[in-house]
Amino acid sequence: MIKAVFFDWFNTLARYEPAREETASRVLKELGYDIPPDKVRFAISLADRAWFEENTRSPVRARNAEEQQRVYARYQQTVLKEVGVDTANNPELLRKVLARQQALSAAMHFVLFDDVLPAVNDLKERQMVLGVLTNLDQDMAPLSRGLGLDKYVDFFVTSGEIGVDKPKAPIFQAAMKRAKVSAAEAIHVGDQYSVDVLGARGVGMEGLLLDRFDYATDITDCPRLHSLSELVNYL
Repeated sequence: MIKAVFFDWFNTLARYEPAREETASRVLKELGYDIPPDKVRFAISLADRAWFEENTRSPVRARNAEEQQRVYARYQQTVLKEVGVDTANNPELLRKVLARQQALSAAMHFVLFDDVLPAVNDLKERQMVLGVLTNLDQDMAPLSRGLGLDKYVDFFVTSGEIGVDKPKAPIFQAAMKRAKVSAAEAIHVGDQYSVDVLGARGVGMEGLLLDRFDYATDITDCPRLHSLSELVNYL
């Protein structure tokens, strides 16, 4: 019997506004490349997957500034190459993209996906304990209040608090301890297979992959949801 539902934060409950694909499309257009946001969005999903796999091997924020910059540059190179803009022989273009993206990121803020509040409200009516597990290293309480999540989410577990990132076991174990449930009594929902599904599976919990745009068709060994409204099928 499921008693607790845990969620990833970024790209599961919340996204940036303006959307990253819109910002990236704008930057490319400024530089002479007319790439529609939906094409950029798929490229970003591939770069995200590579970035999280890289972070799992060695947390990026723990590396020195020079290595962090190389990781961010590789991320942008992945996005650009996927949309047909190869910067291998054009480092100046890559530099311009990185600088412009950084400048525009200051105006980005978190918003919830449209299916979040209806889903968490339904779960609370079913008396589920709700937790959010995130690799963000910040106090999530003000953000939760500002977005109206505080009346639904019972707790946040952050990597900064626990000292490790997902998919390491301690962050999942901390969530189970706070929810007072066993692994068999909880499920974890997230958008990254290597981080969320395998991380949950590593402590004996079922992991559900949230694939909003049907990009992860290669993942076949776990439930794959396209909306949080589908969660009720796994309780």
